[in-house]
Amino acid sequence: MSEVPAEPGSTEQGSPTAATPVVLALGSNLGDRARTLAAAVRALTDLPGFELTGVSPAFQSAAVKPAGVDEAAPRYLNSVVAGGYSGSPHALLDAVNGIERDLGRVRAERWGDRTIDIDIILFGDLELTGERLAIPHPRAHERDFVLAPWLELDPAAAIPGRGPVRALLDGLERTAMPFREIGGAR
Repeated sequence: MSEVPAEPGSTEQGSPTAATPVVLALGSNLGDRARTLAAAVRALTDLPGFELTGVSPAFQSAAVKPAGVDEAAPRYLNSVVAGGYSGSPHALLDAVNGIERDLGRVRAERWGDRTIDIDIILFGDLELTGERLAIPHPRAHERDFVLAPWLELDPAAAIPGRGPVRALLDGLERTAMPFREIGGAR
């Protein structure tokens, strides 16, 4: 992923900073999933300090719950977004949580069905482990519904400490399918 030109912005301490390349995963399994994903992308483009550089094609996948795949749950529509962000990782987390709330996300059950889920997968080459946020996303390397759309967006993508997305995806059972191949509109 290439460096994104600096956007006017600041860190939480107030000093200007260049935009950091970021990768976000989006998923929706309630309501009009495609419309919700599109609304989330629009909201990201309106986010101060965020510059959109790419959106993957949509993929459809089964719902994954703590006990495993839940075939009875509504299927997810997934996409990956690349961009540059000129704020801190926690400011981005707060912003995407706000977008989720604005689009009707209710956090009633861990890994429950949702109108929208936005996960920060990468924030430059930052490695962070905290109560609210872990970067790289700690389960991205084992989720084909993240890796497959990301590979479509960036064939050279890699997760620091895990390896190339292509190799990670090759090692997984493929459950995510391109939405266009199963009758979805783009």
